[in-house]
Amino acid sequence: MNKILEKEFITPEVFRMRVEAPEIARKRKAGQFIILRTCDEGERIPLTIADGNADGGWIELVVQIVGKTTKALSELEPDQGICDLVGPLGRPTHIELFGHVIIVGGGIGIAPSHPIAQAMKAAGNRVTSILGGRTKDLVIMEDKMAAASDAVVITTDDGSYGMKGLVTDAIQKMVDDGVKIDLVVAIGPPIMMKFVSLLTMKYEIPTLVSLNTIMVDGTGMCGACRVTVGDETKFVCVDGPEFDGHKVDFDEMMKRQRMYEAEEKESMDRYLK
Repeated sequence: MNKILEKEFITPEVFRMRVEAPEIARKRKAGQFIILRTCDEGERIPLTIADGNADGGWIELVVQIVGKTTKALSELEPDQGICDLVGPLGRPTHIELFGHVIIVGGGIGIAPSHPIAQAMKAAGNRVTSILGGRTKDLVIMEDKMAAASDAVVITTDDGSYGMKGLVTDAIQKMVDDGVKIDLVVAIGPPIMMKFVSLLTMKYEIPTLVSLNTIMVDGTGMCGACRVTVGDETKFVCVDGPEFDGHKVDFDEMMKRQRMYEAEEKESMDRYLK
């Protein structure tokens, strides 16, 4: 049982939870994730580690309510416990001195972008973070991303905050302004990562994407997270979650991600009755 130390809602559908997990906090690296169950009868879900502290023995999860289990998790309070917590899992982000690294976080994808920005900055890179959301309310963790970056650019679809437009518009502006970009790391909705990758491919900018949203059991056993990368089939949870964005078949991934929509809706409806 892992005790919940803190919980707060960032938006009505997104919450931050600090959980006691000393071994995971000590071993975790940027880009890795955990698997949890809220109770003995609960399903196992993967969640990316948004922050952590080895000395304090805690990790932070930033979670969007999208189904039954994330809804149940959101209803737990500090001093209550999470039944199971396993990790760190997945291959960590490859960190080295690249030069100028652009971290692109879209919506809830900003949360897993945070430890990557921290690690890239610690390795001596110049880090520019581009944070995007449909509206101002969906741009989360701005303060934490600013602390982990040399510069932050905000974009919103409706222009309610920062630059009006998409994250790709911000990247295009940097290219047009002659800014040298050595690496892009993009995490967010698959459609966002697809168009970031198409843009960076045009300019031959190396690009990593994290496909964590397609994972189910997190161990490679269920096969639900199969994706095509280049000419190979990969399992996101054990081979990733990060891959070369220029090689990912995003259209196939998005089709696979919709496979369980009916079951997910049915489960949520039963839980809310």
